Amino acid sequence: MEVGDAAAVLARARQGDGDAFRLLVELHARQAFALAYRLTRDERDAEDVVQESFIRAYRQIGRFEARSNFGTWLHRIIVNCAMDALRSRHSRRDERNADPVDDCMNVLASAGASPERLARSEEIRRRVESSMAALTDDERVAFTLRHYEGRSIDEIGKTLGVQKSAAKHAVFRAVRKLREALAPLRRET
Repeated sequence: MEVGDAAAVLARARQGDGDAFRLLVELHARQAFALAYRLTRDERDAEDVVQESFIRAYRQIGRFEARSNFGTWLHRIIVNCAMDALRSRHSRRDERNADPVDDCMNVLASAGASPERLARSEEIRRRVESSMAALTDDERVAFTLRHYEGRSIDEIGKTLGVQKSAAKHAVFRAVRKLREALAPLRRET
């Protein structure tokens, strides 16, 4: 879809056209899921976040200001929904009895990896996961948007609702904390 077409679709969606909003969902669904998954690190949570994000976007599309970027606006909604999901994650995990370690080990084992490689991969995964979990929500979101999504500092600031300098500092703190936490892995290899 060309830029002019996207603007027309957005304008129609803002006027209440459900088919136009469906097109916006189709255009942004893959990126929305990728972002939600990177933030929650759980497929079911990511699916819930995407669904809730599009529901919120649909309800609030009339308030969207066309002078800003729809993708940035949607990212902010996704981030807010993901942060809500992260806050309530522990109680839901207990109910589901999901074991992500078993899932990871099963995938690695099916690839024919050696026991040593499986153990090393599990150690790396565990350290990265715990290091990401140790970040504040803002740091995790800023890091994810910058290093996984390739977003600019300006976009990160808008998504988080903070000044450019605060967004830059959140990315810097996240990188510093991750480097410190993962430094022992570099020395071991």
